Amino acid sequence: MDSSNTSSRLRQVLKWLAMAATSLPLAFSATAHADLLIDQRNAMIAKFINEMHADPLVADCAAHGNFVASTSSVIDHVEFPPEAFDSDHAKIAPWNESFDEGKQRVKVENVVTVNGQGVARESGHAPYDLTFRCGYVGTQMLAFSWNDPEPAAKPHTERAAKKKGKGKHGRSAVKRSGSSGKKKGAASSRQKKAAA
Repeated sequence: MDSSNTSSRLRQVLKWLAMAATSLPLAFSATAHADLLIDQRNAMIAKFINEMHADPLVADCAAHGNFVASTSSVIDHVEFPPEAFDSDHAKIAPWNESFDEGKQRVKVENVVTVNGQGVARESGHAPYDLTFRCGYVGTQMLAFSWNDPEPAAKPHTERAAKKKGKGKHGRSAVKRSGSSGKKKGAASSRQKKAAA
């Protein structure tokens, strides 16, 4: 084996080990953060069930809605009044069909609906009325939606679709006939003459 080949492989292995060693603490911190979030979610579900007498599915949906709303740039946190979990306000409806007709066409057995108040990040803004909707099969949530007060960002595909005459990669959508097509045709006619 060539010594330069061996030394380059050794350098590659050493680089890989160095990268792995530096990324290891990041992996552990991400795992610790995920564990913390799971613990907070489980504590919230237990509080909703034990203190506010929520059905476990309603409590799960509310906790998930609370987490999703906390990622909004306009909502500071979500509050659930005690009546939000009673049977007059929170609903568990048998469904047995697609959750919705959009991206979440997954079939679910039950749809849970629970309402909360989104406390705005701006101090003078009134609270947002929030409705969280969760689709379940058994106790597993498979779909989620909510009335996000923050306007959705415009998808990149809409802007690209406005360009007419352009294909997927900005080239003309018309198929170009190159010299390769002529060669194929010429080769096939030669083969026919040789076979005759």
